Amino acid sequence: MGSSSPGGRSTAFRSLIVTELEHKYPTRAVLKAVGLSVSTYYRHRSKTPHDRYEQLRPLLREVFDGSYRSYGYRRIRAVLATKHGLRLSGKTVLKLMRQEGRTCQVRRRKRYKSYRGEIGKAAPNVLARNFDATQPSKKWVTDVTEFYVLGQKQYLSPVIDLFNREVISYELAPSPVMGLVTGMLEKAFTQLKPGTGLVMHSDQGWHYRHAGYQLALKQRGITQSMSRKGNCLDNAVAENFFGHFKEEFLRQHTFTSMPQFKRELEKYIHWFNHERIQEKLKGLSPVDYRTQSLANLETTPN
Repeated sequence: MGSSSPGGRSTAFRSLIVTELEHKYPTRAVLKAVGLSVSTYYRHRSKTPHDRYEQLRPLLREVFDGSYRSYGYRRIRAVLATKHGLRLSGKTVLKLMRQEGRTCQVRRRKRYKSYRGEIGKAAPNVLARNFDATQPSKKWVTDVTEFYVLGQKQYLSPVIDLFNREVISYELAPSPVMGLVTGMLEKAFTQLKPGTGLVMHSDQGWHYRHAGYQLALKQRGITQSMSRKGNCLDNAVAENFFGHFKEEFLRQHTFTSMPQFKRELEKYIHWFNHERIQEKLKGLSPVDYRTQSLANLETTPN
């Protein structure tokens, strides 16, 4: 049993108070205030229990910081288990993350609205919120988001494959011109094989009601699908990607120039596709999930 002060507080408790306050106040002054001698304090301090997670903490910080500070405790736990062979309970990982000041922030949402009224022809909602696909290039979704970099508006337009949530292509522009979307399409089409039966889903923004956009899809046998008017949940996967992009990438970085921003954006998209694990994909990244799924199909007997 540790000795107690007249106030009933143990030596261990008073030593802890000194440890917490000695970086703010002179150590001897704090010792005097709590009624501890110098020798008693340092003798007790030398008996401080060993931190069983001392070797793990740097790795946990590395994994969290390497995820654009985006991973919650579930994905941190999955990375520690799959890549480092460390199996911990979720409660332990969460506790350590809080102790290390590594907690992800709740995403804020502000949508860019590209709807400009009844311009062109709207397509039916073929996708109907069925965001699952059994093979690559069966269902793609797209949208446009607006944000600021160095005080300037920028617009990002990606194509996302619903099979594995991979960003197939993207285009960046300082204004929401038609070339933003057509440039994205041209890049995506280089990865599309004929006859896949692709459904291409978007909202009812003017880009997707444009005759040129609709003709490009029709020429390649692609079925166009559109969300119902004013219903962002019909395109939830694209909205979800924008949330990750803004919280994980934009708000975690400071940019010095547009060329630097573009380089960092390319790195982020590569990380998102090749390294960012997703629970929905069995703890794999989009590219790893696609690669593993195609390999399984090739080895499965007919």
